[in-house]
Formats: sequence, structure tokens, C-alpha cells
Amino acid sequence: MYIPYNSNPCNKRVGDCTIRALTKALDMSWEDAYMKLCMQGLLLCDMPSSNAVYGSFLQEHGFVREVVPNSCPDCYTVNQFCRDYPIGTYILATGSHVVCVIDGNYYDTWESGDEVPLLVFRKE
Repeated sequence: MYIPYNSNPCNKRVGDCTIRALTKALDMSWEDAYMKLCMQGLLLCDMPSSNAVYGSFLQEHGFVREVVPNSCPDCYTVNQFCRDYPIGTYILATGSHVVCVIDGNYYDTWESGDEVPLLVFRKE
């Protein structure tokens, strides 16, 4: 389920997880995702990595926000989500991380499968 992925052109691994997730989900370059998300943040007077900013950006690109399954709110992990949703493109947000899931695999610079998603955006 875990597939190593890092679109950062300098191979950095910290602080840009939102950008990396968007590059995978939207098939865009790191630079393009970074600039577009910064512009969205400027328009909303908020930081590019805030839930409100990348959430509105995703909605403009055909994603809808969905509820995280509530079967075990403190133990439902990215790994479990991947098993439950083997088809589709998703952005999952944990308390401190953002990761892209495509067709039951999650793409990240580290194995974040044990993280607990709080927000889910699904590509329609």
C-alpha cells in the first residue's frame, strides 16, 4: 500500500507534505502546486497549508470533502482507509500531515500508514 513518493525538486521531506500530496493527486509539478496554493492562501488571507486553503483549492479541482468513517475514530488509520477504498483518488489529512491515496495505495516520503485521518477529500 505504501509507495515512496517525493515530488520536491530538492528532495526535501519536511514541511511541504500538502504540496507533495497535491502534486500526486492533481498530476502537477511541485512548483506549480506550490505557486497555486500560495495564491489561494493570499486570496483567503491564510497560510497555504491551512485546511481551509487547500480544502478550497481541492474543491476547485473537483474534490469533495467527506466524513472519515467513524468505526473507531482514534484507531482508523491511513492503512485501513486504503483497504476500505481501493478505487479512487483521495487526499487525507491527519492532525499534522497530508497524504495522497490513489487506488488503495498511499504516496508519501515516509510510511505514514499508521496516521489517523481527520479529513478526507475525494476526487469526483
